[in-house]
Amino acid sequence: MSALKIALAGASGRMGRMLIETVLATPSVQLVGVYERANSALIGQDAGAFLGQRTGVSVSNEMHAVLAAADCLIDFTRPEGTLAHLQAASEHGVKLVIGTTGFTPAQRAEIEAAASRVPIVLAPNMSVGVNVTFKLLELAARLLASDYDIEIIEAHHRHKVDAPSGTALKMGEIVAQAVGRDLAEVAVYGREGVTGERKPSTIGFATVRGGDIVGDHTVLFAGAGERIEITHKSASRVSYAQGALRAAHFLADKPNGLFDMQDVLGLR
Repeated sequence: MSALKIALAGASGRMGRMLIETVLATPSVQLVGVYERANSALIGQDAGAFLGQRTGVSVSNEMHAVLAAADCLIDFTRPEGTLAHLQAASEHGVKLVIGTTGFTPAQRAEIEAAASRVPIVLAPNMSVGVNVTFKLLELAARLLASDYDIEIIEAHHRHKVDAPSGTALKMGEIVAQAVGRDLAEVAVYGREGVTGERKPSTIGFATVRGGDIVGDHTVLFAGAGERIEITHKSASRVSYAQGALRAAHFLADKPNGLFDMQDVLGLR
């Protein structure tokens, strides 16, 4: 079986570098293109330069050139950039793995529309462990639907620009659906001042930003006399990169459609 040809959007960030390193270390895939913004100092450099490796793939600011030889584009950038890359990938018939977070409902609708033309895995977190945690949360929430208050606490590095994290929001969606609530109606994002007693149906979110925290997430079910905490902590971004490659392989035989990591891992 020939190697899956992978293009990457974003080379300068922490996740971009981890993706490059992981692709280069994985025999079943081949790096064929890396994209960066036009003002990046990396344009023209070998994609593996930061590792002391020569890959023969230069960082480019021409998305269409990057996609020309690719089977799949992996994108962990920003919503506006991802949507532009989505358009180019659709034109080339290139499959997409999207780990970008912070999409508005309208932006999400654009991705859903594109999935009628090319197959897409869209997930706020590509980690296998996180997605197993999602499944555990669904079970816990169903069993603890009454008499337990639900709070979601997440922590990330100081450079993260959106809050709560996409993973925390996904956890909220899973828990809300499992207990028969609409997250948009019951979510509480932070508390300050005289808030009054906690409403039993609410799902609270608390956000921490600092240092180089890769990603910590805890869902707390607090009842009378006991509490249950389901926690996932990331020590490295390598799990996200490995999950993204797993998603790319999942898409290899898909003509179109919108999927997430629950589909990739067979957890439906």
